[in-house]
Amino acid sequence: MKDLKGKTVLITGATSGIGKAAAYKFAENGSRLILIARRKDRLEKISKELEVKFKTEILTAEADVRYFEIVKTVVNGLSDDWNKIDILINNAGLARGFSTLFDGSVSDWNEMIDTNIKGLLYVTRCVVPLMLRNNSGHVINIGSVAGREVYPSGNVYCATKHAVDAITKGLRMELVDTPVKVTTIDPGLVRTEFSMVRYRGDSDKAEVAYSGMKPLTPEDVAEAIIFSATRNDNFVVAQMVLLPKAQASTMIIDRKN
Repeated sequence: MKDLKGKTVLITGATSGIGKAAAYKFAENGSRLILIARRKDRLEKISKELEVKFKTEILTAEADVRYFEIVKTVVNGLSDDWNKIDILINNAGLARGFSTLFDGSVSDWNEMIDTNIKGLLYVTRCVVPLMLRNNSGHVINIGSVAGREVYPSGNVYCATKHAVDAITKGLRMELVDTPVKVTTIDPGLVRTEFSMVRYRGDSDKAEVAYSGMKPLTPEDVAEAIIFSATRNDNFVVAQMVLLPKAQASTMIIDRKN
């Protein structure tokens, strides 16, 4: 099992949900963190909490992964002390809206495609060359069971997560002759801000997703991330699907009420 102490971990979408939980887990294991997110106030709050609680080094960057030039500026601007990135957690992502394809919002589609696909591509494009230069590294993409199945009115979101799955598999093939590992972790229902973002703050609609069942927590997913990151050099967790006990697929969920 690998020791994560002193390892440099870059996490996108680090201020909430799975990204935040992963930041705490890596900090608990003694890792140095580069946290990227759009919300400066949350970045500052989380970094202070981690520094005080775990006495670890934190570097933050207020950045929107949808814009390649911004991503490139952040990564290329890392000092020699920070640009040896051992682990990349491509976590930034979102769903917007819940409608049929023929009644969907083009702006919602663009936001999901730009964040979930292009954002992941941009960060990977900037970080993997550093890993190859350092002759080590691990890319962990946070996908979804929506990248393996499709559900009504989830059309474009599901398409973006199918793209994440394809990109992950392709990258693993391209890096097979290098020391860099590639993993995708695909959760089912996790209680985060995901549904609130999808429904733009409508808490009644957001809560329907979790009605009558117990979803996973962000900490559950963070534990899977840590497991993947701590395997020995010849052990790659290529794909991991995480489901709450009450969920068998995107559409089959045991709801008690």
